[in-house]
Amino acid sequence: MEENLPNESANNNDSSFKTRIDLSEIQQATQQIKTKLNSIIIGQEQMIDLLLIAILSDGHVLIEGVPGVAKTLTAKLIAHSISVDFSRIQFTPDLMPSDIIGTAVFNPKTVDFEFRKGPLFSNIILIDEINRSPAKTQAALFEVMEEHQITSDGTTYKMTEPFLVIATQNPLEQEGTYRLPEAQLDRFLFKIEVGYPSEDAEKQLLLNFHQQKNKIDISAVDKMLTSNQITEFREKVNQVHADENIIAYIAKIVGATRSDAAIFVGASPRASLAILKSAMAHAAMNGKDFITPDDVKFIAPHVLKHRIILTPEKEMEGALPHEIIDRLIEKIEIPR
Repeated sequence: MEENLPNESANNNDSSFKTRIDLSEIQQATQQIKTKLNSIIIGQEQMIDLLLIAILSDGHVLIEGVPGVAKTLTAKLIAHSISVDFSRIQFTPDLMPSDIIGTAVFNPKTVDFEFRKGPLFSNIILIDEINRSPAKTQAALFEVMEEHQITSDGTTYKMTEPFLVIATQNPLEQEGTYRLPEAQLDRFLFKIEVGYPSEDAEKQLLLNFHQQKNKIDISAVDKMLTSNQITEFREKVNQVHADENIIAYIAKIVGATRSDAAIFVGASPRASLAILKSAMAHAAMNGKDFITPDDVKFIAPHVLKHRIILTPEKEMEGALPHEIIDRLIEKIEIPR
């Protein structure tokens, strides 16, 4: 209906916005997955929401949290709810790039070398403890995460879509780990920081676990989404409208990270694009074919906090990136 159009006067001449988008399938499918996963993973609703947004936005996710907060289990359940291939890689200090990408193997029958694909050749890849492997193995992910392809011995292999990397890391244990470089972090759409569940959520978790006879049956999660549906949903997400005022709002937020005295290195234009695209997905999941400031405010901290570097003085004071980002967002005027 006409009265539901955002900023109607500003968009009367925008022919691209006259056609409304049917987002009911996206809403229904994502809500179905959320309901099922939230019945198993108690108290981590935001993590599940962000993972679904990442799938619709074609972006990778880094999940950071102490052991035991269901990082790996959530990723496995998300993968199991989608009818695509899933691969899990445990990163270790002795893991080599060829162990994940693949390597050329001599075939005596053909008297030639054949490329044997590694576990990265899948749709959803769970990388456990990504900071456990040295830089050369981490660097092997650069090309495939950005360009969805792997080049080996001069031959380029395209990945099958959808392609999503979900990586986990422990923020506390630093012995035997290798810090991810900024260029690597920038490849991730979101950094999700997973905290402890509330007391009520933990109580419900224990009750569920006891009723299920101390077992979590991943196979009980049905396939609720196909690769073709993900492709269709992404096309619809790309049609979600972003008003010029909203785009300016995103630009101001990202620009503020480059001029704030507490920040040594601000976010790049890739962060602006990431906020826009994921805000479109968030709006679509909520049945809106246009972005609102609330979509941007929800998304922006998860996109920005791993893309900024605080000044040494602020780090010594114990300031945290998400605190600085929250302060910047609150200072910027919300478009009306």
